[in-house]
Amino acid sequence: MRKYLAKRIFYALVVMWAVATLVFVILRAIPGDPISVMLGAEATPEAVAQLRANLGLDKPLPVQYLFWFRNLLVGDLGHSIITGQRVTILLLESIPRSFSIAIFGLLIGLVLAIPAGIISAVKKYTLADHTGTLLAFLGLSMPNFWLGIILILVFSVELGWFPALGYTPLSEGILPWLQHIFLPSLAIGTQFAAIIMRMTRSAMLEVLNEAYISTARAKGLREWVVILKHALRNALIPVITVIGIAFALLLSGTVVIEDVFAIKGLGRLLVRGIINRDFPVVQGAILVISMIFVFANLFVDILYTYINPKIRYEE
Repeated sequence: MRKYLAKRIFYALVVMWAVATLVFVILRAIPGDPISVMLGAEATPEAVAQLRANLGLDKPLPVQYLFWFRNLLVGDLGHSIITGQRVTILLLESIPRSFSIAIFGLLIGLVLAIPAGIISAVKKYTLADHTGTLLAFLGLSMPNFWLGIILILVFSVELGWFPALGYTPLSEGILPWLQHIFLPSLAIGTQFAAIIMRMTRSAMLEVLNEAYISTARAKGLREWVVILKHALRNALIPVITVIGIAFALLLSGTVVIEDVFAIKGLGRLLVRGIINRDFPVVQGAILVISMIFVFANLFVDILYTYINPKIRYEE
């Protein structure tokens, strides 16, 4: 297991380096220049040349890459070209906001999806199954930004239960934090719940037809023990795989929801960096997102061994 983890962590570092290098090259290859964004179209050639030299953009691309990679090795992601702030500070401000929405959206999705998937599988082709399937399709078909707007109109404007915009850090109180992240989390968690519900139902239906389930019932075990201990545990492997990937997608894909609720999270920071050609910000944000994807998959692989003891990662 230790060899496997060491190998996977090494591969993760290689993947993140490759992604960061690819982004470094692509950002400088696409049309557009941060200098024109900062100085405008009326800037003189002398001012453009001076600012380009101050930012180090006048050096050859290999030299820029070497400086960037040297700083990356010591944890220095550079400064924003547009605002001058350290990229690390910008990321530390935005990541907790996106993490809060993604994690709470994940919890909402799991609370809704797992029980609904189990009930649909156990009561297949009944009214409960058809209702769950219908709700899952509705959840998949509703764009999360549209659902977010509807939630604001209903729960913020009409009922006044939750604030419509902004974000309050957890350090200022659990209740204000929950009030600000509940609606955006519900908006992104609905689609996630629909996907997990369908996956849980499919996996449970496959497991419930296995011989060991019939044997467990023949032993006189209670039905809830058969369903939860024997069936659900063996059905969780494909479900956990989807959960791990979906969480990374939730975290990196909250940009639309962050715009709807005016939350300055990771996705919004990335989009603003792309629009402004802010190379250090885009590189730092994508490096964080790639790290989340890589380590989410690693965590899922490790979790497999606890759910199913038959799975072992050995040489």
